Amino acid sequence: MPNQRPNVPPGPADGVPAEAPTGSPAGSPAGPSRERHARYPALTPAARALAARCESRVNELARRMARETFERLPGYADLPADVKDVEVAATVRSGLRLFLRRVRDPRGRADDYSLFRERAAQRADEGMPLHTLLRTHSSAVYVLWQALRDEATDGEEGALIELVDFLLRGHETVIGAVAQTYLDEQAALFAERREQHRSLLRGLLDGSVPARRALAELGLEGQPLLVLHLWIPQDPAPGAVEATAGGSAPALAAARAVAERRAVRRVQTALDRAFGPTAVSLLGAGGGHVLAPPRADDPAGTGVCEELAARLRQVCGDGVRLAAVAAAKPQDVPAAARTATDIVRVARACGRPPGAHRMDDVLLEFHLSRRNESSDRIAALLDPLGGRPELVETLRVHLEHRHDRRSTAHHLGLHPNTVDNRLARIAELTGLDIASARGNALALAALLLRDEWAARATGPLSPATPSS
Repeated sequence: MPNQRPNVPPGPADGVPAEAPTGSPAGSPAGPSRERHARYPALTPAARALAARCESRVNELARRMARETFERLPGYADLPADVKDVEVAATVRSGLRLFLRRVRDPRGRADDYSLFRERAAQRADEGMPLHTLLRTHSSAVYVLWQALRDEATDGEEGALIELVDFLLRGHETVIGAVAQTYLDEQAALFAERREQHRSLLRGLLDGSVPARRALAELGLEGQPLLVLHLWIPQDPAPGAVEATAGGSAPALAAARAVAERRAVRRVQTALDRAFGPTAVSLLGAGGGHVLAPPRADDPAGTGVCEELAARLRQVCGDGVRLAAVAAAKPQDVPAAARTATDIVRVARACGRPPGAHRMDDVLLEFHLSRRNESSDRIAALLDPLGGRPELVETLRVHLEHRHDRRSTAHHLGLHPNTVDNRLARIAELTGLDIASARGNALALAALLLRDEWAARATGPLSPATPSS
């Protein structure tokens, strides 16, 4: 046939717009509210007559697509027969009839694409890949083009070109609606599964869900596990968020929520790369817990923790800390989570550099933080500071920074002389000489014991307060 454009008048038929859905931001509701009006060109009587001759072939074309054309697509052959013969065939018939109706009358209806959206959501729920779903629509367009071509006779080249132009315009609209609905549904399903996993992991850690049941539902039963604790420093300069938000309380809250979601997504991406899709996490902006099977060549998780620490430094800064503890049995998971949390807390308190921590790194300090007959008396050494939280914080930061007064002052936003004055006051009130080895050990043990008691008093482990 000659490649020529028929003499088609520009603009809509009788000035009547046709409805066509367009892309919209992720998370917006599916349906007619997402549509805007697009204008289709007028069709000549010859084009409408050519299309009308295909109406008697609708059922035949639908069966051919559902049972022959689509069978060549990856994964389609695995669909149940009733889905192919009923749902897919019905959707194809609906699409063919929609095309033929719009040829006769280009005015659209609010529900023109509702069946396509419904089927797209179903396919997302069933796990059909998006590329397979979109290829069914493209294959259907090609079969319809073949039917129109076969019906065309000599002299109808112009009418055929009109119909192909009309068909491709409609195909663009349908693909947009289908893809957006599929992605919306997929995102909703993913969020629902992730929240279910978070709930199970939270219940596993706090003891409200039996360990075996939780691991079975998470798909992690019958294998040893690594329990990781992540500690991520919060932004020490929150003014950037306040400046972005513009100052109003609702805008500030929204900006902080967005910043937290972005931080969690970055951490989750690093976890997915380190452990693959099997890892389950309970994360907040400040860190949290991760449950994952160990690698066969790294049962203690030493190597993967080093790799993960390097990844997290790239996305969260240099202050990231983490520790992993192996759990051989389901009932060992909660205790492993507490131990991993304590390793990170102790490493931070005694000034270990950020990164991946092991029990061997903090053996003595960890022992000093355990409860025994002397614990109450050691913790009570800091009671004289009970009404002076700024002195407790100064002591904590000074120990974390290994007695570096300038680093302590910089972290607290103070002058070094102010740090010296506070340390002198701490020594005066408590009688501890933290510059000596014994005084340093007692002060560290007292802080760790008080932190542990405070953490236990606040309840189960939580991603919102991963460690002190």
